[in-house]
Amino acid sequence: MSFLLGLTGSIGMGKSTTARMFAEEGCALWDADAAVHRLYAKGGAAVGPIREVFPEAVIDDAVSRDRLKMIIAQDETALARIEKIVHPLVARDRADFIHESTADIVVLDIPLLFETGGDKGMNAVACVTVSPELQRERVLARGTMSEAQFETIRAKQMPNDEKCRRADFVIETDTLEHAGQQVQDVVRQIRDRLKHA
Repeated sequence: MSFLLGLTGSIGMGKSTTARMFAEEGCALWDADAAVHRLYAKGGAAVGPIREVFPEAVIDDAVSRDRLKMIIAQDETALARIEKIVHPLVARDRADFIHESTADIVVLDIPLLFETGGDKGMNAVACVTVSPELQRERVLARGTMSEAQFETIRAKQMPNDEKCRRADFVIETDTLEHAGQQVQDVVRQIRDRLKHA
């Protein structure tokens, strides 16, 4: 049985970069966002069920995220209906990955881990964090969203302080070097624990 480490953190906190650092330390890495992309792609398991509910969201046999965003903006019941289709498929993808993994540590990169109660299925949780100023700077530097869009997303997420308080490990991603040292430390602690289990 692998040790399941949930990895979470709010937008712009450096979660994807930190996830790659765990992979470099020999951990198996499952990414919730990547799983959704697979499910939405041509031949993906979510295409058929979403086509039945929102046919206009499917273009060239793949689910269009842009179309879904438009549908969600126009219909307040849409998000819940989409989640009802997608969440079980994502859960199955995750379960299959865990089952097939031979790594001692499986890192599950899940942005809304606490919000969805996913932390209950983990052996431990690591949360990435930076100051609110650096978070804003990073997100806006991407050039993919306005400040208003960023604030909307941040408002929907559990407050960073609360996530850090609930996590077993907190990784500050102020610099790559600092984040890397903390990732190595977390992996070392978990591997020590596994040796003595």
